[in-house]
Amino acid sequence: MSALADVNRLSQSTDDEKFDIENGKELELSGAPEFDDPNFDKNAITLEDDSPYPEVRSAVANTDDPYMPSSTIRSWTIGLIFAIIMAGINQFFFFRFPSVTISNLVAQLLTFPVGRLWARVMPNVSVFGAQLNPGPFTVKEHVLATIMANVASQSAYATDIVAVQRVYYNQTYSFGYQWLVVMSTQLIGFSIGGIARRFLVQPPSMIWPANLVNCALFNTLHSQHYAGIGNRGGISRERFFLFAFLGSAIWYLMPGYLFSALSVFSWVCWIAPDNIKVNQMFGYESGMGMSLITFDWAQIAYIGSPLATPWWAEANVAAGFVFFFWFLTPVLYYSNVWSSQYMPISSRGSYDNTGAPYNVSQILNADSTINLEKYHNYSPLFLSTTFAVSYGLSFASITATLTHTFLYFRKQIWTQARTSMHEQPDIHARLMSVYRQVPDWWYACVFLSMFVFGIVSIEAWPTQFPVWAFVVALIISFAYVIPIGMIQAITNQQIGLNVITELIIGYMLPGRPVAMMLFKTWGYITMFQAVQFISDFKLGHYMKVAPRPMFWGQIIATVLAGTTQLGVQAWMFSNIEDMCAPHQKDGFICPSTEVFGTASIIWGVIGPALQFSKGQIYYGLVFFFLIGAALPAGSYLISRRYPNTFLKYVNFPVIFSGTAYIPPASAVNYVPWAIVGFIFQYVIRRRHFSWWTKYNYVLSAALDSGVAVSIVLIFFILQYPKNGSIGEGTVAKWWGNTVYQNTADFNATPLRTVAPGGTFGPTTW
Repeated sequence: MSALADVNRLSQSTDDEKFDIENGKELELSGAPEFDDPNFDKNAITLEDDSPYPEVRSAVANTDDPYMPSSTIRSWTIGLIFAIIMAGINQFFFFRFPSVTISNLVAQLLTFPVGRLWARVMPNVSVFGAQLNPGPFTVKEHVLATIMANVASQSAYATDIVAVQRVYYNQTYSFGYQWLVVMSTQLIGFSIGGIARRFLVQPPSMIWPANLVNCALFNTLHSQHYAGIGNRGGISRERFFLFAFLGSAIWYLMPGYLFSALSVFSWVCWIAPDNIKVNQMFGYESGMGMSLITFDWAQIAYIGSPLATPWWAEANVAAGFVFFFWFLTPVLYYSNVWSSQYMPISSRGSYDNTGAPYNVSQILNADSTINLEKYHNYSPLFLSTTFAVSYGLSFASITATLTHTFLYFRKQIWTQARTSMHEQPDIHARLMSVYRQVPDWWYACVFLSMFVFGIVSIEAWPTQFPVWAFVVALIISFAYVIPIGMIQAITNQQIGLNVITELIIGYMLPGRPVAMMLFKTWGYITMFQAVQFISDFKLGHYMKVAPRPMFWGQIIATVLAGTTQLGVQAWMFSNIEDMCAPHQKDGFICPSTEVFGTASIIWGVIGPALQFSKGQIYYGLVFFFLIGAALPAGSYLISRRYPNTFLKYVNFPVIFSGTAYIPPASAVNYVPWAIVGFIFQYVIRRRHFSWWTKYNYVLSAALDSGVAVSIVLIFFILQYPKNGSIGEGTVAKWWGNTVYQNTADFNATPLRTVAPGGTFGPTTW
């Protein structure tokens, strides 16, 4: 018990007693506390208790070595380099369809061999008082480097504002405006996340289940001990990763360049290329995707790797897709609800009452606000059936998540909400008490600086976004951080604020698309970034990484990643021909930007009052709010009466929100994803569990990484040079690269067409 006594003594001492804050100390760089007690065990702290939660005990060690290096030159260099590389690659892919994302799992796996290689080849010299190679690559260094790299695993949400302004509203503001908006939206959430950490990180009941997967993988990699399989034979994970990576990279040359029909393998449409109904049911470009298969991992993993999602969740998503898009969508389309037969059955864009793409410039004033007279003289806005259904599902997911959480987790959440601030610290909190916490004034500085950045960006440029609306967006986001974070920490479900913020700003400031996009971004992403910041802090809490290096790692990596993403985006719009065009030859059609731009028209230019209020075209979608609230309640009551029915596996929030990527995703991304998920997450996991445990996540990372590298090499070696003329006369024009283009599916042919000079839909609006 001497170690416990030492920890308790240290937790009661002051910061000055615990730490030497002299600059340049190697101890400060490593993030370790300073102990002068000669009886203190410097190899590890081991307490005779553990977390009260079994899922935490199964994945997180109840020991800590406070002298293990974490914040080293090695971890910072690897983490920041990966943050820059991942930010650039992911932003490059962000505008391409199909895309591929270098996920946090890939970063976690790739930083590991790089760190080990550094430990093997780098000389052990001192740089500014810190060791260049402090010995073996530690798990704490790995955690810190991974968290920095994870910052770049997604494109900054605000970059889509910049792209939409350029593509839809012919507004190309300076890099200064872009940088201020991206930095403010990405970082201002960190400030409230720091305040909320005492509610969401320190209490043992705030489990954060998603982090347990990362913890298990960290411990597995560094202990070289595979949980649940003992000393299973076979090749090492590193060699397996290399073989799968090379195979993935080489194979992608086929669907990605030499034989692109393998990517959009709509083979039924090739047989009957002019049959509109066949193409609508079996097509992948604008159809329902009943052709079932693709040979392109980029298409399969577009919505996330099926090898990394539990089968129960994949089954719920697949069930939702089948019902809403293979049953309900055709019923609505062929019944001509919303005059849908004059449009493709599936599309990312919006249309006017002639069936042409909606020309938003026809209803705008010079300052990009709506001119109602022009709107009433032009046309209401129409959506494809899948796009309209996706909005209904978004409405349903909001109420379904609230209802489901209340019915199934209300007692747990209420109990833990009351006790979280009064809980006795568990083993992990006591072990972390020896490290200096981040002072609140650091978070205050982040908030004030990013708040100023936000005000400057909306006032110095013509955004039509008043400061009071900026403040309202932040209030909404800040008010939801703790309850949403608590729900996610307990249930692993997050309630999105994007639709709610669109509704609010649509009624508050109708007719201002740029203001709508800015309000939605600050109102939604501030909360999202705060919760992500807290989640990473909890990961560091579990892995015993000092909080201060964690704070600076996330801040600096976010700044570098955001700047890199803006630079890559600017280069792409300046150097890639026909960027964001519907049929850009290299796939840079900007699907997310198209959806974001359409949303800016729906919620910003026209506004929800002219779209979803009573008497308007899409008023019926509002009832999805009621459907979302009712179905979980019905399922709950039935399962209480008949607890052994299949309904116990049904999760309506997952069903409603699982297809949220449609659009820009389509059936080619969901159907093969579900099939591959069934094979690996159900069949192989049940029948070959030891193989699955050792190789499944490694295979997922290898396939993602191989495709990503191959896409970059193909583009810069074969497609970008010489204005894309390499292979133009041979490869690009042979049957395997053109057969899918000569179909009604690829050309998005609607079932009906409007007579010259005619229109469809309501006569007044």
